[in-house]
Order: sequence, then C-alpha cells, then structure tokens
Amino acid sequence: MSRNVNSLLYHPNVILAAACGIAILILGPRSALGLFTDPVSEARGWGRDVFALAIAIQHLVWGLAQPAAGALADRFGCRRVITVGALAYALGFALMPLGTTPLGFQLTAGVLVGFALAGTGFPIVVAALGRLMPPARRSTALGVATAAGSIGQFLFAPIGQAFISSYGWPSALWFMAAAVLAVLVLALPFGADGTPRATFDDAGLGFFAALGSAFTYRSYVLLVAGFFVCGFHVSFIMVHLPPYLGDIGVSAAHAAWALGIIGLFNIVGAFGAGYLGGRYSKRILLSALYTSRAVLIVAFMLSAKSAVAVALFAAGLGLLWLSTVPLTSGLVAVMCGTRYLGTLFGFVFMSHQAGAFIGVWLGGYVFETTGSYDAMWWLATVLSLLAAALHWPIVESLAPRFAEREAA
Repeated sequence: MSRNVNSLLYHPNVILAAACGIAILILGPRSALGLFTDPVSEARGWGRDVFALAIAIQHLVWGLAQPAAGALADRFGCRRVITVGALAYALGFALMPLGTTPLGFQLTAGVLVGFALAGTGFPIVVAALGRLMPPARRSTALGVATAAGSIGQFLFAPIGQAFISSYGWPSALWFMAAAVLAVLVLALPFGADGTPRATFDDAGLGFFAALGSAFTYRSYVLLVAGFFVCGFHVSFIMVHLPPYLGDIGVSAAHAAWALGIIGLFNIVGAFGAGYLGGRYSKRILLSALYTSRAVLIVAFMLSAKSAVAVALFAAGLGLLWLSTVPLTSGLVAVMCGTRYLGTLFGFVFMSHQAGAFIGVWLGGYVFETTGSYDAMWWLATVLSLLAAALHWPIVESLAPRFAEREAA
C-alpha cells in the first residue's frame, strides 16, 4: 500500500498539479500587492514612494537570495526549501499590517517576504519540473505551471480588492497569509528522497565548475542580461498600474480587474510559450515577445485612456506577461543541463529581480518627483527593444564544458 501511495504521489501528473497549485498560491497574493498601494499609504500617511521602496526591497532580497535557495534545492531537494519558504511567506503577509513605520513595513513586506519568495517562487518550481518531468514534456509543463501562476493573479486580484473594500486591507493580507499555508501540503510530491535525479553532468563537473562554465558562455550572459528587462516590466506594472489607472480616472474595482485580465490572458500566453518553445527557437520567440511589449506600450500611451483601451492593454500584457519564464528557463536547461538548474536559473532570476527593484523603486520616485508615470512607460519601451536585441544572438546549445561532459 505504501509503495502504491508513493508511486502515485511522485507521478509526473501529480507533480505538475502540485506545481500549479503552488504557483497559484504564491504568485496570486504577490501579484495583488499593487492594490494595497493607496490603502496602506493613506492609512499610514506615506507617499507612494515609501510603499514602492518596500516592494522594491522585496524584489531585490528575493533576487539576491534566489541563487542560494536554488543551491539548497539542488543539494537537499525542493520539498524542504518550499516548505520553509511557505511558512516564512505566510508569516510575512500576516505581519505586514503590524508594520506601522516605513522600516517595519520594509522588514515585513520587503525583507521577510523577499526571502520567502526565494524558497517558493518560480525558480524552485522550475528546477523541480526541469528534473522530474520527462524531457519531452518539460517545456509544456513549464508553460502550464507558469499559466497556473496567472490563474492566481486572476483570482486574487478581484478577491483581494473585495476583501479590502469589505473588511479593510489588514484583513485582506491575513486572508492571503492563511491561503498560502496550503502550500505545505502541495510541497509533498517534490522529491522522494530529497535529492535531485542524476544527469550527465553529475559525472565530474562540480558546482563551481558549473558556475564558471555558465558565466563564461556568452549566450548565458546575454540571457541573464535580457531577463533584467522582464523584471523591470512586470514589477513596475504590477505595483504601479493600479495607482496609475486611478490617476486617470479608473475606479479601484476596474483597476483590480485589469490585473485580473492580465492574469487571465497570461494563462494563454504562458501555455502557448511553453508549447511553442518545445517546437521552435526559444531565442527568436523571446525577441519577438519583447518587441511586442514595446509596440503594445507605445500603442497604449498614444491611445485615449478609455475602459476599452485599458482592457485591451491588459489583455495584450497578459499574453506577453510571464511568457518569458518557460522560454528563459528552457534555455538555461538547453545550455547547462538540469543538475544545477535551480542554481543557474537562480542567477538568471537574480537579474530579473534587480530589474524588478529598479522598476518598482524608480516608478515611485519618478511619480513623487514629476507627478506622472509617463517617463517610466517610455523607459519600459526602450528597454523592450534592448532585450529583443540581446536575445537575438543567443546560441541554443550546450555550453562547451557541459557539452564535453555529455560527450564523455
């Protein structure tokens, strides 16, 4: 009986379903934090730059801690890392309403939640799926899990706004903290023995040699640089889109639905990217994706800001939102194998979070300085085109040292 239960628990379909559940419960609450910008700022008497700095610190801490969390997952298995991260995540959300000073809010919403996300976020789930899913299903599975995170955004944005309106923002944060605890159960399928499965590069390429091989490979470095832009875009928009829409006369409820629409359409975008990434060039798809973001932002900035325009913009963003994740993580696996995928994608993701820090913090600073977000939107456009150019020359093949090990 025990053997049958274990066989079912570690079945690829169960692992994928658990990964989807974790993505929903982790990315859902985080993606709704922009809804708290004005309620928290008004309650505490802060400018938007104070709230933005706390969330920017969250992104930065998450990024800096991610390679270490990835290394721990590579060494001890993903289940333990996800379990500890989920407990810290729930605690961070529960303590946010108690942060009555800027420093207190930065320590809870920023530092604690940032560390927690390093143990529960996409890089850890990606590493688990990269190792545990059959290679033929890997790209599609990454797309499915990424799409599931968007279901979380679609659900938590309107639900979070409803809680804020009906019960106040502290109760909304406590509700999200309670929901995150379900991750403790969903983490069970991630590793029968707590260690990664063996792959070709276990034979002799050690941890530090793997890092050196990756960072001396030009294509990996270009990938790291390009993912900075994704972090800038997603985090700036997630935090500052709701207040921006409020500034142009859109209600808080409609702003929440805009975030929900992004999540809804990202289900299609992320799954489609995962599917296409298994069949076509990932670098070309990424270049096209970033170019499309630039076109979409310019079209929105030049349009009349009607409800229809906001909805169309949100839908377009959704198609392009986290579609980078299955393609980018897939390229890491193509270049470096899966043995150190948690660590090496962790470094790529650290670049993403550096961009997130700049996008969130700079958005708050620019608004408080100029009274407008316009400069940020145009900067996001320029960065889109830069990212498209960075991805174009990437070579989709194993780094030389990894290729030598495979050949041996």
